[in-house]
Amino acid sequence: MTDLTRDAAWVLTVASVLSITYELYRATIKAGVSEHDSMRGFVVQLPSYAAAAAVIGVLFVGGDWAAWVGLAFCVVVILVSITYYNPRVMLVRRPGLIDWFEDLVFTGLMFVAATQLLYELC
Repeated sequence: MTDLTRDAAWVLTVASVLSITYELYRATIKAGVSEHDSMRGFVVQLPSYAAAAAVIGVLFVGGDWAAWVGLAFCVVVILVSITYYNPRVMLVRRPGLIDWFEDLVFTGLMFVAATQLLYELC
C-alpha cells in the first residue's frame, strides 16, 4: 500500500463518518422535515455505508486493483451527489447551514480521494 492509497482511505473514512453522522442527525433531530428524514430513510442507506466500508477496507489492505476500486467508488458517489442527491433530496430537506456544510465537505472529500487515487494510478 502506498501513502496515497492509505491517505485516500483515511479521507473516505472521514467522509463516511461525517455522512453517517449527518444522516443520523436528519433521521432523529430533523425527523419528518421531508420523506428522507426518518429512521426508515436512514436504514435504507446502510448498504451504501457498508459498500463504503468495504472500499475503505480494500484500500487499507492494498493490492494492485485497490486504487481502481476506490477511484470507481469515488466517481460513482460524486455523480450521485451531483445528479441525484442535490437536486432531489437536498432541496426537499429545506437545507440550512449544517446541511450545506455537510454536502460541500462530503463532496469535496470525495474529490480529494478521487484525485489521490487518480494520481496513484498515473
